[in-house]
Amino acid sequence: MKVVVVESPAKAKTINKYLGKDYEVLASFGHVRDLPAKDGSVDPDDDFAMIWELEDRGAKRVAEIARAVKGADKLILATDPDREGEAISWHVVEALNQRRLLKGMPIERVTFNAITKDAVEAAMAAPRIIDQALVDAYLARRALDYLVGFTLSPVLWRKLPGARSAGRVQSVALRLVCDREREIETFVPREYWSILAKLATKAGAEFEARLVGADGKKITRLDVGTAAEAEAFRHDLDNATFTVATVEAKPARRHPYPPFTTSTLQQEASRKLGMAPAVTMRNAQRLYEGVEIGGETVGLITYMRTDGVDMAPEAIAATRSVIGEMYGAPYVPAAPRKYTAKAKNAQEAHEAIRPTDLSRKPADVARVVDPEQAKLYQLIWMRTVASQMESALLERTTVDIAAKAGARDLDLRATGQVVKFDGFLKLYQESRDDGDDDEENRRLPPMEADERLSKRSIAATQHFTEPPPRYSEASLVKRMEELGIGRPSTYASVLQVLKDRDYVRIEKTRMMPEDKGRIVTAFLENFFRRYVEYDFTAGLEEQLDRVSNNEIDWKAVLRDFWRDFIAAVDDTKGLRTTQVLDALNAYLGPHIFPAKADGSDPRGCPVCGTGQLSLKLGKFGAFIGCSNYPECRYTRQLAQSNDAENGGDGARPGVRSLGTDPDSGLEVTIRDGRFGAYAQLGEGEKPKRQSVPRGTDPQSVDLATALALLSLPREVAKHPTSGEPILAGIGRFGPYVQHAKTFANLGKTEDVLTIGANRAIDLIVAKEQGGGRRFGAAAEPGRELGTDPTSGQTITVKAGRYGPYVTDGTTNATLPKDMAQDTVTVEQAIALIAARRAAGPATKPARRTAAKGGAAKSSTAKSATAKSAAAKGSTAKTASTGKAGPKKAPAKRKASAKTATTKTKAKVSTDG
Repeated sequence: MKVVVVESPAKAKTINKYLGKDYEVLASFGHVRDLPAKDGSVDPDDDFAMIWELEDRGAKRVAEIARAVKGADKLILATDPDREGEAISWHVVEALNQRRLLKGMPIERVTFNAITKDAVEAAMAAPRIIDQALVDAYLARRALDYLVGFTLSPVLWRKLPGARSAGRVQSVALRLVCDREREIETFVPREYWSILAKLATKAGAEFEARLVGADGKKITRLDVGTAAEAEAFRHDLDNATFTVATVEAKPARRHPYPPFTTSTLQQEASRKLGMAPAVTMRNAQRLYEGVEIGGETVGLITYMRTDGVDMAPEAIAATRSVIGEMYGAPYVPAAPRKYTAKAKNAQEAHEAIRPTDLSRKPADVARVVDPEQAKLYQLIWMRTVASQMESALLERTTVDIAAKAGARDLDLRATGQVVKFDGFLKLYQESRDDGDDDEENRRLPPMEADERLSKRSIAATQHFTEPPPRYSEASLVKRMEELGIGRPSTYASVLQVLKDRDYVRIEKTRMMPEDKGRIVTAFLENFFRRYVEYDFTAGLEEQLDRVSNNEIDWKAVLRDFWRDFIAAVDDTKGLRTTQVLDALNAYLGPHIFPAKADGSDPRGCPVCGTGQLSLKLGKFGAFIGCSNYPECRYTRQLAQSNDAENGGDGARPGVRSLGTDPDSGLEVTIRDGRFGAYAQLGEGEKPKRQSVPRGTDPQSVDLATALALLSLPREVAKHPTSGEPILAGIGRFGPYVQHAKTFANLGKTEDVLTIGANRAIDLIVAKEQGGGRRFGAAAEPGRELGTDPTSGQTITVKAGRYGPYVTDGTTNATLPKDMAQDTVTVEQAIALIAARRAAGPATKPARRTAAKGGAAKSSTAKSATAKSAAAKGSTAKTASTGKAGPKKAPAKRKASAKTATTKTKAKVSTDG
């Protein structure tokens, strides 16, 4: 029996069918080990020794693999064909070596680019050993990310309350978004004018020409900068005679785009389908793992994490055959197209992303996959086929026109483009993120040199230059790839982290930095500038690529980085809060204190009139406050909101008046606060306030809604047992219902202003009986996925306290980290529940002590250790209470762990 380890259960099921009864295919469910989320997991003082710990889920997977390996002839590692897949295979071997299960057993590493029978069988026939250079590159990258996160984030927490974290690539991506916002804010529009003449040939055909020169000098787009200049040109052209100077028609070719890489797929899916990169990768993963077609599970696309653009010869031949069948011989080029990746250190051994079978048309696939997956497959299929189609043939015509106006000689130009043969454009045309697609197919009428033209009209049009557009997710991915920041396979998760931590928000498909994100970026640029420089980050990526090519030692990279980084951290730790605030006030001044139209002091307090506004740091983050505090308690969020678009009333920044309360006669306003928008009744020392519920647009709140919010908490019902009132209100953790000292949070879809008596009673009773989630949140009903065909039980996916899980009513199974709640299928859920049931009842795991370079100690070993300690009696007791006791024992354990690690690595390199 041969044991094969893959990453996902769906993949395991498919490959098991291909290999037959002599193989047992098991899934690792991704990584089985990770660095514990605590300080010390990477130790720079011990030559960057790393502590690896089996996760709870990983421990179950390793136990399952260990059981199978005990009676096996061979271990075959078939994880994904990338750096991460190589690392997962290495972790599996390390974990099994910790259990001494691999002595003398052959270990093979195989990779396949597609989950098809031919690809899997070919991979099994050509095994190799684990690529230690790829593993070293993974270790270096993981250590760097850990060291930056666990060293820099605590500095952020101390110096910038409310900041979540800072990551090596994440911080640079955030800087890109913030820098673009600064460009927009500081942009000064420039006026310019365009001069267009509508002319007609002698045959009466009309066309437009643009002014491009005057008196022997060229005129570019911005050269005509005032209305007076434009009017002078318009006047001269009004009185000019027009003659064709030259007519030039040049043939041109437009070549197709290469097939998709990870980055270009994310960009095009965002532009054409509106899919976020994380959603794109999730759907691509499902297409790669495959679906059941005709009784057989097959992968629909090749591996979706790649920066290669080439395709296998057989795939190219199949593509050319499809082109000939569907579009005819003229659309098939004489020779197959060969593409070369432009990305540095591109993994050319990996194919581009393409369908595994080009004859499987998008319409056929749409019948067996979800709508989103069908759209993504169609995009991949079209791009792949188009990449091997004939080029488009164009004719570009340029007509230069001489205009004589008295003593002035003016030059105009008309351009046109005609598609003579559409080629690949018949199937596919790439989108552009700036919204300005390729120039229109505009044909000019026939003209000859020296032909006299007649004037129809002259137009002078005013324009203003515009700031650069904010990044979309697609354009940010493109920019990061251009700069060499991070790896394309990580872009989706990096962008998702920025959104999850409220550093950026998406508005009309564009990324806008939140105040929290701008504060973090300002802090890093002022005190850790080198580590958010684009060139530095790209240079570090190049070093990691060199590690993966076995050119430099991975620990040498870590030493060079750590030496300067820890010095910068130590310098920053000694900064006083006033120094941080002064630096941030200066850096963010144009953003938080923009110039006022009336010329008054932008830092002047609008309430007391004498105080100066400045950046303050509070328990929950940064805000703007008055220097006359506590006499003046004026505060606001960082960004000004006093224009009509943002709801300000002009005189009071961040304040929008809704009207008057009919009962009290006091003004009702919506205001921007440190913790979000809120409604306020009147003014004074302690006016009544109520938060606007999260998810409600403050601009949609009217007077009636604001008064309803200010009336909270309100009585909803009487308790069925005690008869006491059940109240609905908004608290620190959001909307809730309350009975006496029992609180139950409302679900995301429930409105505190409209929740009825029956629902409120249900929530309170469920909470009193021990139901609900942390902080009293009501349990979500979940989403039904389908029915288990074996048991007939309904399968549901729910959001749990410790993450999303699937359940059949009796057994709950937590979703793996790489499986999303909104895309899990009933087949995946059934497999997870079955695996959870087979593992037996859950027991509270014994506390593990992780060893550097290895997995945590087993509970059996711990039990023996505990018995030994108990036998020592008072000595153990003294040590546990912090009194005098042996101090050198930990050092011995540490040395032992390091020795085990060294032996394990030697075993891996020897056995493969």
